[in-house]
Amino acid sequence: MNTRNFHRTLVILLLALVGTFLLSIFVGRYPEPFWMPWRVFRDDPLARLLVLRLRLPRLLTALLLGMVLSAAGAVMQMVFRNPLVEPGFLGVSQGAAFGAAVSILWLTSHPLVIEVSATFFGLLALAGAYYLSTRIRYGGWVLRLILSGVAVSALFSAGVGVLKYLADPLTELPELTFWLLGGLYSVTWRELLFVLPFGLAGIGVIYAMRWRINLLSLNDETAFSLGASLGRERLVLLVAAVSATAALTSISGIIGWIGLIVPHIARRLLGASAEKSVPAAMLMGGIFSLVADDLARTLLPGEIPLGILTSAIGAVLFMYLMISMGIKVRNHA
Repeated sequence: MNTRNFHRTLVILLLALVGTFLLSIFVGRYPEPFWMPWRVFRDDPLARLLVLRLRLPRLLTALLLGMVLSAAGAVMQMVFRNPLVEPGFLGVSQGAAFGAAVSILWLTSHPLVIEVSATFFGLLALAGAYYLSTRIRYGGWVLRLILSGVAVSALFSAGVGVLKYLADPLTELPELTFWLLGGLYSVTWRELLFVLPFGLAGIGVIYAMRWRINLLSLNDETAFSLGASLGRERLVLLVAAVSATAALTSISGIIGWIGLIVPHIARRLLGASAEKSVPAAMLMGGIFSLVADDLARTLLPGEIPLGILTSAIGAVLFMYLMISMGIKVRNHA
């Protein structure tokens, strides 16, 4: 795709994101299901209070969540040269969930403490997956990374299961269970302001280094010959991606599939170059997250967990992409 078409596509995505956000402000179940007319917002003080104090911070958090997960997924897929990688796949989301659960059950429910604990265990999960992949003695890099990610994810998932077993079944367990399903129902301006610096810093670093991601996706010898500082640049990108993901996970719970499916769609639409696909993935991730949150708030009288909706929508889109790619496998038997 040439530069002119790229800029045109980016403008269309940006306008779509702004339009989706503005429409989402009036989507909800008050005063009537599905939609709040402008006259109600103008004349009803309760409606204005609902929008300004609850719906607006929630929508901004959904927007930031989609952008962060999509950017992190794009970075990890290219840096690890594996199209199946996403933050949850490498154990980052599970590690962050474990850290948040530890804070909720044994430390405090203060957003900053939960955020720090989730970030620490998210980084620990990534380091564990990377270290384990370097110690496996068989298979290629992709296979080793897949096995390492599965093992680390299972380990932290088991840890979360133990915490759920130890939680008080009348008070702590319901809160932890609903949190793990994923959702933004408890987000206010307070929670948004705590995670906003981490989220903006993460996507800012990824956006600024998007030209370098192409180099880091090459094999080590080629990237080094082109002047890339492999260890330092990969570390900066991964820390930015993991920190932002863990911070958002600390208030949203585990939200799957956004970091996997959106980068695939962006690359299919704009090509494999991170210079073009990463900004597009951020915008599309924001749209995806906003639409999913709108559906979570409006489809049923009781709110549907956001993680369930993103998994369902993402799985359908992923199956469509696999079928529509037209890949043929030959039988050599």
